[in-house]
Amino acid sequence: MGSNQNFRELQWLLQIVKSESFNPQNISFYLSHQTSGCYQETENSININISKDNLSYFSNILSDLGTAKNIQSSLTNLEFHRVEWGLEQVVYLGILLQNSSNINHLGFRLNRFNIECLSELCEVLKRNRVIKEVLISESRIGPAGASLVASALRVNESLEELQIWEDSIGSKGAEELSKMIEVNSTLKLLTIFDSQPITAASLISAVLARNRAMEVHIWSGENGERNSKVVEFVPGNSTLRIYRLHLSGSERVACSLGWNSTVKSLDMTGVRLKSRWAKEFRWVLEQNRSLKEVRLSKTSLKDKGVVYVAAGLFKNQSLESLYLDGNWFGGVGVEHLLCPLSRFSALQYQANITLKSVTFGGGKAKIGRDGLASIIQMLTTNESVIKLGIYDDESLRADDFVKIFKSLERNATLRYLSLQGCKGVRGDVVLDTIMQTLQVNPWIEDIDLARTPLQNSGKADGIHQRLGQNGKTELETDTDLFKDMPLTEPQSCRVFFCGQEYAGKTALCNSISQNFSSKLPYIDHVRNLVNPVEQAVRASGMKIKTFRDEGTKISMWNLGGQHDFCSLHDLMFPGHGSASFFLIISSLFRKPSNREPKTPAEIEEDLQYWLRFIVSNSRRALQQCMLPNVTIVLTHFDKINQPSQNLQLAVDSIQRVRDKFQGFIDFYPTVFTVDARSSASVSKLTHHVRKTSKTILQRVPRVYQLCNDLIQILSDWREENYNKLAMRWKEFDELCQVKVPPLRIRSRNDNKGKVEARRKAVAICLHHMGEVMYFDELGFLILDCEWFCSDVLGQLVKLDVRKQSAMENGFISRKEVEKILRGSLQSQIPGMSSKVFENLEASDLVMMMLKLELCYEQNPSDTNSLLLIPSILDEGRGKPQRWQLSAADCVYAGRHLECDDSSHTFLTPGFFPRLQVHLHNKIMALRNQHGATYSLEKYLISININGVFIRVELGGQLAHYIDVLACSTKNLTETIRLTQQLIIPAIHSFCNGVTLTENIMRPECVQNLTPPRFRKTQHVSLQQLKQALLSVPAESMYDYQHTWDPVSDSGRPVLGPGFDLARDLLSDDDFREVLHRRYNDLYNLAVELDVPPDSNPDGADHTGNEPEIVDPSFAGIAKGVEQVLQRLKIIEQEIKDLKQEIQGLKYYEHRLLIELHRKVNYLVNYNIQVEERKVPNMFFFC
Repeated sequence: MGSNQNFRELQWLLQIVKSESFNPQNISFYLSHQTSGCYQETENSININISKDNLSYFSNILSDLGTAKNIQSSLTNLEFHRVEWGLEQVVYLGILLQNSSNINHLGFRLNRFNIECLSELCEVLKRNRVIKEVLISESRIGPAGASLVASALRVNESLEELQIWEDSIGSKGAEELSKMIEVNSTLKLLTIFDSQPITAASLISAVLARNRAMEVHIWSGENGERNSKVVEFVPGNSTLRIYRLHLSGSERVACSLGWNSTVKSLDMTGVRLKSRWAKEFRWVLEQNRSLKEVRLSKTSLKDKGVVYVAAGLFKNQSLESLYLDGNWFGGVGVEHLLCPLSRFSALQYQANITLKSVTFGGGKAKIGRDGLASIIQMLTTNESVIKLGIYDDESLRADDFVKIFKSLERNATLRYLSLQGCKGVRGDVVLDTIMQTLQVNPWIEDIDLARTPLQNSGKADGIHQRLGQNGKTELETDTDLFKDMPLTEPQSCRVFFCGQEYAGKTALCNSISQNFSSKLPYIDHVRNLVNPVEQAVRASGMKIKTFRDEGTKISMWNLGGQHDFCSLHDLMFPGHGSASFFLIISSLFRKPSNREPKTPAEIEEDLQYWLRFIVSNSRRALQQCMLPNVTIVLTHFDKINQPSQNLQLAVDSIQRVRDKFQGFIDFYPTVFTVDARSSASVSKLTHHVRKTSKTILQRVPRVYQLCNDLIQILSDWREENYNKLAMRWKEFDELCQVKVPPLRIRSRNDNKGKVEARRKAVAICLHHMGEVMYFDELGFLILDCEWFCSDVLGQLVKLDVRKQSAMENGFISRKEVEKILRGSLQSQIPGMSSKVFENLEASDLVMMMLKLELCYEQNPSDTNSLLLIPSILDEGRGKPQRWQLSAADCVYAGRHLECDDSSHTFLTPGFFPRLQVHLHNKIMALRNQHGATYSLEKYLISININGVFIRVELGGQLAHYIDVLACSTKNLTETIRLTQQLIIPAIHSFCNGVTLTENIMRPECVQNLTPPRFRKTQHVSLQQLKQALLSVPAESMYDYQHTWDPVSDSGRPVLGPGFDLARDLLSDDDFREVLHRRYNDLYNLAVELDVPPDSNPDGADHTGNEPEIVDPSFAGIAKGVEQVLQRLKIIEQEIKDLKQEIQGLKYYEHRLLIELHRKVNYLVNYNIQVEERKVPNMFFFC
């Protein structure tokens, strides 16, 4: 009865399959059951149980399912449990799978296949384009079955998930699957549960080597552990986790990571590794560009293995986190590991700048002395590591951790420090050191002291409290950056020795130093003896000697008198309020080797040059607290046997010069005549230097007290750093943070801009005091001014690159300049090495030249661009001068910029070379320069920009004017506007405060490029011409002419007399300004005289119609043309009205004069009436 019932149930299934009402989505077959039947779990799911007695129905059901069209479209999941497959049944299954259009999942659990059936099933999978998931669990397919599945998936392009559970596919099956992975790009999930973990290496290696975005989970059932995972790779988070793998498999995985781009995080924690694996992993670090995190904790790596890992870090540019804690390496491994993260010289670059987090240590790790030194070196010099971890260390003592925290005082990069389980973190000394470090270094955000004796004793609470304070935001209550910085009297004064070559400056400086020598220590006596020897072999240039006089520091700056050094004097000139004065030294003889005396005119010329230089540079200060103090010294007086008339004439000329510069210079009344080589002869001058220094220090503005303190701090820093001559701004920041509390950043959220401004203000103050040299654009703080001015800048301006074959059109390659710098800056004393390249690289010197605008790059975007150095250019005299344009419609315009007070000021020798570079950089930075060309000669700049050709020429005695000449086919306004908006403002901003007046040049001189000596009188002041236009009647403004005088050369006419209309000399902007000024003057006068405005009966309010859209037809176009003609008539009428308005100004002016006469007559009559007592003399009220 029961069997009949079961039969009916299966019969019912066969009947309902053929009906259209049966649309299941999930069908599961269970064979080897005791009873047969079908159970419908849900509306869309059905389980079919078939006993051993009814196995024949299995084939019938598969056959009917394969032909039922309604099921073919609805079926999505199909599973088989405990099925022993025959070939016929596999064929029916193939038909079902081929006809089903929506089936996604196919599962086989505890099935049995022979090779023939499995081969047929794989053929079905090859042809199928629908199935997405295949599950094979405990079906004993073995290596052969895995090979067949792999062969099917090489062809299949739809399957996305493959899971093989509780089966042993072996190494052979794994290799076949790995080959399949190499060609199959559609598989998204691979799950393998094998009895041996050896299968994992080949599979994961294939996935990684081919950069497959395939999720991989490989398990192993070894030792009866069902949940023992071997490898896990999740492309979603790009994480590869290896739990356990044999050594050869680990090496294979490492090799596959070399060019991989899908893995960003590699975790091999707990996997036992050896140096052979590390050797392969070094290549991975050098080649891989996507790996961001590597965890190698507790992998038993020793020193040799870590050395390989460290070697890979030198070339790696992507890794950000490296975890090596729990390994067995010691101090040697730590030393190599931290080497690419450290710098061992100020000129060395850090090899690896991408690694942000690194951890190491462990119970078996012995860091030792070498490892400690490496940690301190890394913390002192590293600029990239944010997190450092030293875990469970037992080798470092408390004093070692004190050294580590001391090194953190100069580290501004590290944010997190972890010392978990370190036994040496104990005691009050360590605690106090940590607190002191946190007071200096506000950048550390967290210190992890878990499981340390200091944490266990409860003493670490203060550390966490201090870390919280460093993270607080300070309220900005004080707007004055320097309010809390007290001022004091400066303690150092500079004396500038100014004079031409052979004036005796060096000898005079040495003699004065001998007079100071009685107060000098022994080492300075020795230095004074060595200096003459050095001067005999070293290149001449600027020298500085420093002395102490009763607490006052006096430094004598001997400015080089050679022509090459003149362009650098502007950089050395003292700034506003600097404690300094000048000795202008002039020899009474032309050369020391002969007795040919200088004429009074030559002495006067020497003095005038330096006085004009001092006045011109003194104008740079916005305010002059005191006039420059100057003392005149005449040398070689010992060669004069008796007073002569020539000497008296020289004294008279000096007096004339002093009278001329009275009000600009504070002269010392006495003129010193000395023998510069004699200490006795300069004794009075030495006394004068002492007294004047103290007087100057009392008169100049006070300086920050901090500056006097920093002088000693900088001196101590030099001694600690091998007498370093220059420090980078970053080093100065670190020094301020550690040693100078008022210049310290107190918390991470503090106003860094305010502190940076204070530091720069102090550096500028030290620069004005002469203690350092600081230029904001350089990024350096020069501690030895003599070395910088003489050995560096002095050699830069004397570079002889004109002899180099690599020079092209004045340009020379950067490498060639660096080569010349290295050669020219080498010490000329045998056995002595140059100090320059111990502090700066040749590339730093080139960058210094670029930032000081001593040269410019031909192509700034190219790192190997050619360089042009204006100071080495030829004068170009004798070359034919002509415009590149010669068209008949060319417009010529020129502006003559002359020193407003040319008798007292001039454009210093360093002005024009730097202007040449500055203008180039400014023009090439314009967005609309459209292929501008720029060429230079010694005293000439030639520019072509937007079709306008411009020449900028330096000229005049001692360079007191600049001519700007322009030529173009554009109108006068556009031509002049370019010079007025670009060239002339750049000149004004670059002339060190010297006032330049603008004059208009004669157009004929500009057109013919008349030599400068002939056009001295061929210019008129711009303001004078505008004023002349304001003085003429209104109707004569357009007809006003400026007359030019003739010029002749030895009776030969060069330029004839001529005239130009003022309207043709002025641009539209200038002429419009004149009209507005005239109108405003008349309007103001009318308001003052209270003249009522005239009514205009003929005037009408003309309002134009709004423009209409033109219809795109012949009629519309004709209408549009008519509108344009009407507008032209309106414009013509407006022009006529404007002319009438100008004519009306004359009438208006006439009425104003009549009204003025009437008012004057009234006042005259009033006075007569007062005298005749016809009006009351006092106010009275009715």
